[in-house]
Order: sequence, then structure tokens, then C-alpha cells
Amino acid sequence: MSTLVIDRIGLLVTCDPSLGEGPLGLVRKAALIIEDGRVIAIDRAGTAADERLDAQQRCVMPGFVDSHTHLVFAGDRSEEFVRRMAGQPYAAGGILETVADTRAAPDMDLDAAAWWRRQEGLRAGITHVEVKSGYALDVEGEARLCRIASQWTDEVTFLGAHVVPPEYQDRADDYVALVCGPMLERCLPWARWIDVFCEEGAFDVEQSRAVLEAGRTAGLGLRVHANQLGPGPGVQLAVELGAASADHCTFLTDQDIEALAGSETVATFLPATDFATRQPYPDARRAIDAGVTTALATNTNPGSSYTTSMSFCIALAVRDMRMTIEEAVLAATAGGARALRRQDVGRLAPGCRADAAILAAPSPAHFAYRPGVPLVAATMAEGRIAYRDPAVWP
Repeated sequence: MSTLVIDRIGLLVTCDPSLGEGPLGLVRKAALIIEDGRVIAIDRAGTAADERLDAQQRCVMPGFVDSHTHLVFAGDRSEEFVRRMAGQPYAAGGILETVADTRAAPDMDLDAAAWWRRQEGLRAGITHVEVKSGYALDVEGEARLCRIASQWTDEVTFLGAHVVPPEYQDRADDYVALVCGPMLERCLPWARWIDVFCEEGAFDVEQSRAVLEAGRTAGLGLRVHANQLGPGPGVQLAVELGAASADHCTFLTDQDIEALAGSETVATFLPATDFATRQPYPDARRAIDAGVTTALATNTNPGSSYTTSMSFCIALAVRDMRMTIEEAVLAATAGGARALRRQDVGRLAPGCRADAAILAAPSPAHFAYRPGVPLVAATMAEGRIAYRDPAVWP
């Protein structure tokens, strides 16, 4: 088996404090040794291997783990965004516009759009991604979205319980029965997770519980859209049922934070959503100081967060959520892995996948220091270059 060395790394960010300095596990003047798509060792610069990639003193860090996205959809909601920027409040009902567009789109259009968004993510340093369904809200349509999503990730989430579709208005319990029965069964071949939007205007706590328990019985892991539009029962439900993550967490009570801190449930913050909806940013400092495990994700979707930039999310988290740069970087890498219950991504440690972002910057601090500037010179996925910016790294 041949080995590859990424040599002459100015600063290696391992995101494993046992391997180097500080919470990010920093190693200076390093070499990263890779075999069969996995990290096998960290050594001094100048280490020999069968193949050599010269990092030219750049910073190398784990690829981002984006643990909450909706990559497969059709249509555009930019006019809604413009109205919101002019003062119209966000409401979950805009999802139905995307449902109509997605239902009408042929497979090849959904495939092409998802491919393009995934390429954007690779250019932004995202090497591992979760993808939800939720824009069809009928049995065959949700199965189609799960199948398409499975082309890009093994982290497919069945989100039939996104909102109640028009044909089930005033019959939400009947729709929940459909989600828990035929729709779940049809989507199982592609899904690893099940999710529910537990929110006023979507599904109440008992409906959400029924969806999650049906998914768990079918062998799926649990995720919850929780506490986005206001305080509510979503976080408490996620903790009670042992969900891997409670996502959004924009409005957290003291009881929510206490519950999260005493659990294995990760609080996944989606700051680009709060930016695009003009909602308050969650106080991540308060949660972290209480011992809550946190993740950052992009929530890529057409209505409330049409971005694939994790660096943008990091900048928002540092400036507006009171996270340190170290905490934000960990949340976007190892934290995202925790939210997906993965040990093999989000770190550059022996045994982990060789997923890395090679930066056109000396350190990850530049994500917040130089917001909006593309700082990823190359992205490596499982030991192979998946993207390289010739303007930065010829």
C-alpha cells in the first residue's frame, strides 16, 4: 500500500487536543502521513513517503463536517429573502413554495442542482455532509429525494415531517400517520436518520414524538429541528429521546441548557439562518460555559440559509454568538462529527479519514479575521484532492 505525505505544513490543526497545543491540537512544521485514504501518522516536516504533496507552509485542518443541510431541492426564493430584508418576518410556510417546485422538477434537474451545491461545499472545505429530504411531502417524492441525497453522502436524513402539505391541511394527524407508516418504510433503504420540525406552524410535541419513535423503531438515529422560532418543547424532546442533535437552538431556556449539558445530544447552531431571517443569534457562550456540546452547520436551503460557506458561519459564531475562534472551528469539525455520531471525521488523527482543508492562510483565525474571503486553497477527501484553487495554489 503506497503512502502519501502532506509535507511542509506550517500549522497543522488536528482538532484533537491530545495531539498538540491547545484545544485545537496544533502541531507546527508538521507532516501528515496518509495511507488508503486514512491518516496513519503525524510527523515532522521532511518525512519520507511514496508520494509527496508540498503544503508550502500553509495551514492544514480537518475538512468541515456539515451536519445539517437540505441540498436537494428545486426553485428559488430570493424574492422572499428580499421581502424579509425589508422587514417581513420569517415564517415556516415558505417551505411549501419549495415543495411545489421540487415536486415538479425532473430527476436530472435535482441531480444537477445537488451536484453543484456539493461542489460549492467542497470549494468551501466541507468534506462530510448530512442531507435531508423534506421538500416533497408525499411517499414517492420523499423516497426520490432520499435516493438522490444518497449519491452525495451516507448521512441521509428522512424529513417527511418538515411541514404539513396542502392536501393534509387541517388533517395533521393523518399526515403524521402517513409519515410514520408508508413514507418511512419507503425511505428506509437510503436513510440513516429521521428528523422532525418541532415548532409552532409545523408539528407539536406529541406529533413530533410519534415521528421520532417510529423512526427509532425502524432503526434510524434521531435529529430534531428545535426552538428555532421561539421557546418550545423541541430541545427537551430531543434530550428525552436521546437524539444525536437538536438543531437551530435559537431560543434556549435555562432548563433547555441544563438538559443539553447533562446529555449526549449536541446543540447544532445554524447562524447563517439567524442572519437570513433577522432573528436573534443564540448565545453560544452561555451554552458552552454550561457544558453543552456544540456544532455549527450551514443549513443550506433556499428559504432561510442559501449558503454553503462554513467559514461564514464561523465568522458569525465568533462575532455574534460569543464563541472563540477555537470553539467555532471545533464546532464546525469535531462538533459536527459528534452531531452525526462519527469518530472518523472532523479530526486529523491516526485512524481518521484523510479529509482536510489546505488553507491560503496561516491559521483558522482568518475565517473570522478576513470574512467573506475564499481561504481554501485545496480540499482533500479520503486522501485525494477533490478541489484545488489554481489562483491560490498553482
